[in-house]
Amino acid sequence: MKNIIKFSLSLFMVVTLMNCNDRNEEDLIQSVDRVKIDSVKVAQDSMDVFTTQTIKTFSNYSTKCEGFYGYDYIHSDEMTRTVSAYKFKTAVACGEEVVHASQINFRPRQTGNYTFKFWNGKNSAGENIWIEKTIKVK
Repeated sequence: MKNIIKFSLSLFMVVTLMNCNDRNEEDLIQSVDRVKIDSVKVAQDSMDVFTTQTIKTFSNYSTKCEGFYGYDYIHSDEMTRTVSAYKFKTAVACGEEVVHASQINFRPRQTGNYTFKFWNGKNSAGENIWIEKTIKVK
């Protein structure tokens, strides 16, 4: 009985170690970079306080090798939010470029006019360009 347990435990360890070596290096994230937000869709330009609204952003990604990583959502002041999107890149060969939608769920806690600034790249002088949207919260 002890020999069966020892053999099973040894076999389990070997299989576990083999699975650790089966990682495909191409699938691992190689880098994370800021990606420009090309357009923004706000469902309603006014809403009630403590309700939730989805804000969709659209950016271009290369198929197979890139994908949405996350947002940098900064409260610049009480009523201003700056939003930058980030993409990950893997070592997999890239395909064609496609538009991908991501979303932010906005749930304000106070009334007022909120200004959202979505990063849209840089101009020829190297200055940030922003897409601005305003949402009135009642």
